Amino acid sequence: MFLLGAAVNGICIIIGTFLGRLFHRIPENMKTTVMYAIGLCVMVLGLQMGLKSENFLIVILSLVFGAVIGEFLGLEDQLNKLGNWLEKKIGTSGQGSISQGFVTATLIFVIGAMAIIGGLDSGIRGDHSVLYTKSIIDGFTALILATTLGIGVIFSAIPVVLYEGLIALFAKGINNVIPEALLNSFITEMTAAGGIMIFAIGLNLTGLTKVRVANLLPGIIVTAIIVTILYMWG
Repeated sequence: MFLLGAAVNGICIIIGTFLGRLFHRIPENMKTTVMYAIGLCVMVLGLQMGLKSENFLIVILSLVFGAVIGEFLGLEDQLNKLGNWLEKKIGTSGQGSISQGFVTATLIFVIGAMAIIGGLDSGIRGDHSVLYTKSIIDGFTALILATTLGIGVIFSAIPVVLYEGLIALFAKGINNVIPEALLNSFITEMTAAGGIMIFAIGLNLTGLTKVRVANLLPGIIVTAIIVTILYMWG
């Protein structure tokens, strides 16, 4: 079952969120300090990913053009609207902002190489080990995020399952059409570009900035275009 890894990932996020809500009744000062700690850890993770680039100019161009496209399309506003819609339907009940939890968790769980590599392994080889590993990491991350950001974190499971599931579904076609060297190059530069986005998420969590990270997401597509052009001209 090629969708098993994606399904397990979604289930772990849901379980982690519910467990995190069990610890939501902690003092406000402790919540603030925990949020800073999460933000710092996310920043370090993003920095590690960002340094993996083999051609940082690709990362710069990808993020710049991606930001222009994202701002034009208003992706951050669209995600927030979806989160606010969920908030109105369900109600916060003192459980934190559903919109903030949904958007922040979605960006953290979707951006990164593990989702792509894991989806490809699931679809091509039926090997779910990468997504199983990601599931454990995401489950603990969801637990921590839910203690401060609230129940909205649970809804991030939906885009995660869809994203990884679609990659697994089209994996065989991707593997047959795209040369391995090109795919590896894309994953490397995508990881670096995604790492910068994750670093920005960490800055937002600490309250230092208000970067509209979702508007940087088209940078992933721009990365694929640039890498492809360089590969064909190389």
